[in-house]
Amino acid sequence: MSGNVGLAFLLTLIAGLSTGIGSAIAFFAKKTNTKFLSTSLGFSAGVMIYVSLIEIFPEAQQYLAFCYGEKTGTLITIISFFAGMFFIGIIDFLVPSDTNPHECHETSPSYPDCLNNNSALMRTGLFTALAIAIHNFPEGIATFVAALQSPTLAIPIVVAIAIHNIPEGIAVSTPIYYATGDRRKAFFYSFASGLAEPLGALIAYLILMPFINDTIFGIIFAGVAGIMVFISLDELLPTARAYGEHHLAIYGLMAGMLVMAFSLWLFI
Repeated sequence: MSGNVGLAFLLTLIAGLSTGIGSAIAFFAKKTNTKFLSTSLGFSAGVMIYVSLIEIFPEAQQYLAFCYGEKTGTLITIISFFAGMFFIGIIDFLVPSDTNPHECHETSPSYPDCLNNNSALMRTGLFTALAIAIHNFPEGIATFVAALQSPTLAIPIVVAIAIHNIPEGIAVSTPIYYATGDRRKAFFYSFASGLAEPLGALIAYLILMPFINDTIFGIIFAGVAGIMVFISLDELLPTARAYGEHHLAIYGLMAGMLVMAFSLWLFI
């Protein structure tokens, strides 16, 4: 068991710190390249939506169906999925409207100023970092538990999470770099958002281990899927459209889904 615990921590750490790869993009991004920002945000949304609906949600459904039967297990999965959406929606709602990056849209009278406002772009990056850290926390718990149960099963999950953490790192580091011109600050906030994942593993080991079972595991996975879909639809895609061309955001989304699809296919 001790060997499995060490491996579980290592795999979770790899998954979480892979945001640093995306963070490093801040060192190479051109400050004036808003097309890159728009495409990368769309790419991140595509990865997160695809892995949530195609991989994480069915995984949660499988665990809960095993415990409660297909019909009841599926219902619990659905409830947990939307509970995850509701949770991150509450976090979003609690952010004051004048500091909420979602308020930067074309229908706003201050849209031109908002679009070119470095502080608004900085808030977008910080809020994305917070949202990603929030969802990385239970994701770290899920990864840790999966690795404890079956390292063979956990490896493709970790790789999938690591891959989608890379564009998440981009999604945080790029807008912060655009706003501040400070590469180190962009890297720090983006990299830090990934630390919530090994923190989740640590909490799972110290506090939750006596209570972890297939039911908790399935609920956590479904909730994480809901959180990731909400972030993509409410934060990443609107921001991608605001700071670039609409089609670039969609092309980035399609590319993210394609990369995620083939990365998961490799482990079938």
